[in-house]
Amino acid sequence: MLKQLKAGESGVTLIELLIVIVILGLLAGVIALNVMPQIDNAKVATSRQDIERLKMALNLYSLQVGDYPTTEQGLEALWNPPNPVPANWNGPYVEKPKFEDSWGNEYIYQYPGNHAGYNYDLYSLGKDGKQGGDGYNADITNWIEETQ
Repeated sequence: MLKQLKAGESGVTLIELLIVIVILGLLAGVIALNVMPQIDNAKVATSRQDIERLKMALNLYSLQVGDYPTTEQGLEALWNPPNPVPANWNGPYVEKPKFEDSWGNEYIYQYPGNHAGYNYDLYSLGKDGKQGGDGYNADITNWIEETQ
């Protein structure tokens, strides 16, 4: 049953309720604006760590097999033996077959690579999935660009 208010008692008015809702909305907005960039920072860091992990696996593969996987064999050769199976293939060379960056795009692997001093190219196209870019959209690579 509903209780009737007696004279002198007060309840929550619609205005007070709306003010509380607006304040909660503003707080949620401020928190979201501060948390969202941290998620993108974490994705960039995770993709960098993935590339380092894959570099170690590729180097171990190369030491045992005598060469890096071809572009056609790709990173999958670190998990499943390529066809034909190299004589010294002793994989898998990775703990799990995760060859996608933090945004769900496949890492790009090319052997031989196009950058002087690096045997292969291994990179992510960043958040936007396109070549180049700045900030979170920048490519994450196994090579260091030389600037002059």
